[in-house]
Amino acid sequence: MNRTKLTFAALAVAMVLAACQGTETETPPQKPNILFAIMDDATYMHMSAYGCAFVNTPNFDRVAKNGILFKNAYTPNAKCSPSRSCILTGRNSWQLEQAANHWPYFPEKFKVFTEVLAENGYAVASTGKGWAPGIATRADGSKRNLMVNTFSEIKTTPPTSKISNVDYAANFTAFLDQKGEEPFFFWYGGLEPHRAYEYGSGIAKGGKQLAMVKDSDVFDFWPAVDSVKTDLLDYAFEIEYFDKQLGKMLDTLEARGQLSNTLVVITADNGMPFPRVKGQEYEYSNHLPLAVMWADGIANRGRKIDDYISFIDFAPTFLELAEVPEGAAGMQAIAGRSFTDILYSEKDGQVDPRRDYVMIGKERHDIGRPNDWGYPIRGLVKDGKLYLHNFETDRWPGGNPETGYLNCDGGATKSVVLNTVFNPDVARYWQMSFGKRPQDEFYDIANDPDCMENLALSEAHREMMTSMKNDLFGRLKEQGDPRMFGNGALFDQYTYSDKKGVNFYERYFNGEDVGWGWVNATDFQDLSGVKLPEASMD
Repeated sequence: MNRTKLTFAALAVAMVLAACQGTETETPPQKPNILFAIMDDATYMHMSAYGCAFVNTPNFDRVAKNGILFKNAYTPNAKCSPSRSCILTGRNSWQLEQAANHWPYFPEKFKVFTEVLAENGYAVASTGKGWAPGIATRADGSKRNLMVNTFSEIKTTPPTSKISNVDYAANFTAFLDQKGEEPFFFWYGGLEPHRAYEYGSGIAKGGKQLAMVKDSDVFDFWPAVDSVKTDLLDYAFEIEYFDKQLGKMLDTLEARGQLSNTLVVITADNGMPFPRVKGQEYEYSNHLPLAVMWADGIANRGRKIDDYISFIDFAPTFLELAEVPEGAAGMQAIAGRSFTDILYSEKDGQVDPRRDYVMIGKERHDIGRPNDWGYPIRGLVKDGKLYLHNFETDRWPGGNPETGYLNCDGGATKSVVLNTVFNPDVARYWQMSFGKRPQDEFYDIANDPDCMENLALSEAHREMMTSMKNDLFGRLKEQGDPRMFGNGALFDQYTYSDKKGVNFYERYFNGEDVGWGWVNATDFQDLSGVKLPEASMD
């Protein structure tokens, strides 16, 4: 029985009791407000609620303690624009045509849940980063704001030169002041902890110490050196800034008496902006933080949930809570599934045994390969295992060396890892982040979350891997993935909406002064004459 039916049944009983006792009944619960808070580039484990010691997130933790902490939430595509496209449409990226890519023209045909909520009695707006980067227009060519309204005009003085000057909390307050009496959906899109960072800011301005990052906090595919640890502390400082802004929003709602009927959802769009994470499809790339709080609606608060949640599940969940009638949304068919059953459940751990997998993948992300090619991957996470299929193994996963590995943001850790290629003793670090890969990868992420040991060629795991591959490809065919029907090249043919990115590789080698804003000048590598390490995953 769904919650709406339960609510009316309970209300009917209460009315009978009230008639007998001569007392007044309580009004039925209202449609909830929704505050959707999304960080820009943060891996799940780097919230203190998940046990991280060098990041302090009291407001994320508050939501988890008074709501639900999800232990297995995944984005289908670990890059800003396609991840946000999946959230807004409830569809996997391979179902979104151009929106499968980073920096696309968003197809006019795909309606998004924010637009639907605005048509069904909700005040809808955002602050900071909404759907981006890319261009969305209507059929007549006019600009289309997928967030409906934007409140980012109020500015502040940020603690570093690299943190956004948008006063997120003040803009949220301005929205509340103007919205009227209707319920709201508000998207708090922090631009943190996206790069660039002010190097050393975590120590100089965040009050952190290098000793806070243990060697065990550094993933096995990076060297555990001081510059990497400093980079991690800068990343932590920016997460904490996002969290403080969130805290101000929660306090504002509480002061106005609106917090108890507000569904607060906190997550991130993709993993941390470090080598072998953001823009890839490994465990730390797609596995993201998720905490949800709603005093009026969540049963048995403080639970930790093992069910696999995909970002395509947000749209149907929000639409159900807003009581948008089935078929009235006007959206393309949603592939996700509402998780209101988890909100209303009393259970810890696994609530729905059918939620035992998520599908992931990618197409073209950032620029820098010949012919504007991407690096296509499809994958399946299931029962603590990860299967990945690399379709074009002759291409460079992180982008071409000669154009700066542009699918990896510049920073201290990237510089450290790139320099290892010149030293055979540590060149394995370069290989794991930037080297070419075999077609099949298979990992026991329950025991090997760093994805260090590829089990694809292990006889003991071959049957399980083959089963997961067949399961993945079968589901992709059901969803109409062009890759399954020999039409995958069309993803490379879609044009970048950022004109500076079109034919970047060819223009760069023709001597044009093409700019790049997210890498360092030292990232460009000439590997001629360099003995590359053997592919550790073959």
